[in-house]
Amino acid sequence: MSKYRRKLIDQVRATLRRKHYSLSTERSYIEWTRRFIRFHQLKHPRQMGKEEIEAFLNHLAIDKNVAASTQNQALNAIVFLYKVVLEMPLDFPLENIRARRPKHLPTVLTREEVAQVLDCLTGRYRLMTQLLYGGGLRLSECLRLRVKDLDFGQHAIIIRDGKGSRDRSTIFPEKLIHPLRRELSRTKRIHEQDLNEGNGLVHLPQALERKYPLAAAEWIWQFIFPSPRLSIDPRTGVLRRHHASRNALQRAIRQAAQLANIQKRVTPHTFRHSFATHLLEAGQDIRTVQELLGHKDVKTTMIYTHVLKRGPFAVRSPLDYPLKPIPPTSSTNHNSP
Repeated sequence: MSKYRRKLIDQVRATLRRKHYSLSTERSYIEWTRRFIRFHQLKHPRQMGKEEIEAFLNHLAIDKNVAASTQNQALNAIVFLYKVVLEMPLDFPLENIRARRPKHLPTVLTREEVAQVLDCLTGRYRLMTQLLYGGGLRLSECLRLRVKDLDFGQHAIIIRDGKGSRDRSTIFPEKLIHPLRRELSRTKRIHEQDLNEGNGLVHLPQALERKYPLAAAEWIWQFIFPSPRLSIDPRTGVLRRHHASRNALQRAIRQAAQLANIQKRVTPHTFRHSFATHLLEAGQDIRTVQELLGHKDVKTTMIYTHVLKRGPFAVRSPLDYPLKPIPPTSSTNHNSP
């Protein structure tokens, strides 16, 4: 790696951390920055512009055959590089080169199918999937839940720093009160053992760790679903216990759907889709569902009206209405005398 390129990558990383981007976004943006520079034979981004950006995006779409969402992610990383890191605003409209994402209807399970998948799950994976469906959580929101985010008194789950860096409150299913108390007892035993061994630290958001240096070991900040093993924080080098793996839950749900013989592609996000659709089927106001899901625009929530039980827009097919045969008309002509 050339000296300028190494310096630039360090600059991108430092800017992402200063802006409090997530670790996954940091890794993604750095990788796209590297690929963009390598594609143009290590030319410095200051020496490139619209033509080079379009060439790289065309390469991804045509040669690599990536999805539109992947192509747009690469563009977002490049825009961040120019606008935020290099402070060089792009002087051309981005919409002209942004890939159009195809509109797909979400996969939704029936209530019976949800029950079948849950019956094929056990332990913490069953509880986590129940939270996805019962509260409409995203996968990352479920994994990042901390002890303090469960409000047993108000029957609410607080989602901190969700998509768009927004907090929100969602439903706390009554059926999960006792299972979650049991899970918290299990988690507390793990935490106490970590403390006894000189560990017990957890990652804290943004600058809280500097402001409250002892908070990382406090019980209320621990993840509800901790990882089974300690690991080194890649940003700080500190030994911590992170939350459970997203891959493990994804794999458990996929295997459960196969065991239940569900003929649909089932992912953790499928349960969020099902949560919204079933609430609308039950007559809940779409604005309420929008708030529970944390959608910024109600248009995003409107997509679930297309997958209700009665088809698009909840309209019944004319074939499902009773058909009344039309009585035959008389063929006899009555001529006047």
